Amino acid sequence: MAESFRCEVLIVGAGITGALVAERLTRQGRQVVIIDRELPSLGSTVASTAMLLWEIDRPLFELSQLYGFEKAIRCYRASHHAAQGLLTLVAHHGIACQMRRRLSLYLAVDDSPKCVQDEYALRSRAGLPSLYLGHAALLKRFGIARAGALLSRDAADADPVQLTHGLLDISLQRGARLRKANAIAYDNAARRVTVGLENGISIEARHVVLATGYIMPDIVRPTAQQPASSWAIATQRQPGHLWPEQALIWEASRNYHYARTTADGRIILGGEDDRALVEPDARDDATPAKVRALKDYLKTLWPHASDHVAFSWSGAFDTTHDGLPLIGAVPSCKNILAAFGYGGNGITFSFLAAGLLATLLAGGTSRLLDDLAIDRDIPR
Repeated sequence: MAESFRCEVLIVGAGITGALVAERLTRQGRQVVIIDRELPSLGSTVASTAMLLWEIDRPLFELSQLYGFEKAIRCYRASHHAAQGLLTLVAHHGIACQMRRRLSLYLAVDDSPKCVQDEYALRSRAGLPSLYLGHAALLKRFGIARAGALLSRDAADADPVQLTHGLLDISLQRGARLRKANAIAYDNAARRVTVGLENGISIEARHVVLATGYIMPDIVRPTAQQPASSWAIATQRQPGHLWPEQALIWEASRNYHYARTTADGRIILGGEDDRALVEPDARDDATPAKVRALKDYLKTLWPHASDHVAFSWSGAFDTTHDGLPLIGAVPSCKNILAAFGYGGNGITFSFLAAGLLATLLAGGTSRLLDDLAIDRDIPR
């Protein structure tokens, strides 16, 4: 890319979010350019454990306490629809990304099942696809000893890097362009947005979509998010020692552990989140202790597994105080939109963002754009 140029839509970020937005906008027939300072998928995407849940980090009963049942269920139904849509999209295009439909298990964390029972009551009222399992039923079906759990359908897992590249390939075949470039300045004073690049040239776009993951440009100033670090391990291959049905597992707690299996028979386990260790050096120093803690947790969760760790990694991420993503127009920045799919189901949120931004660019609207607005007020 040797000189400045113009385009209709510039997407900043070539991870899973940028790839999903590019696929949706090129499906609309829009002229799209995607830029990233790294190679595609090398940011937060490659660190994702790719548990494609529709369930939100904030349980439905908590979200209802924050915003009321109507808004809470609107967000949950939108997330459920997005998870189903992502599965349909991958199947339609035959994207080779090891996508597998999964059940999800939402486990009680203490001796009382009340938390998951309350959640089940609200989900049932909303018509969401969940089933309550008491201690005996959970132990019989899955061999997991907890006070209770919610079993839900319509979840999935996948390889996030393969998924990203598959989506980008579709967009490129439709005429999108992908360039390695670092955006360092945004000027939206005129009718078009001028994006200055590190190499001194610029791109003029009718619309800009920020899909930069956890690296947020200075023009975005939300107050809803909070940085943290998380750790994950992948065991050696052990296809004979996986839990029944290989459901996705997570817990009914704010700082939950989560686990899934892989197509080649590994167990991926993540968690040990820490909001005090966000700097890379501090995160690296803590890794040995965090890996030991994850191995100990695996032995408690599923004693039949080997805890021999083949891979371990960590990364910085952002969560929001209400568990919802940040999607829509960037305040005070005309023609600049953002898709930040923060939270434990970030890929699902990214699919949701792609649809909402496509609606917005086509002149439509949605109540979800108010629900998920970047500058929304969040009760504390």
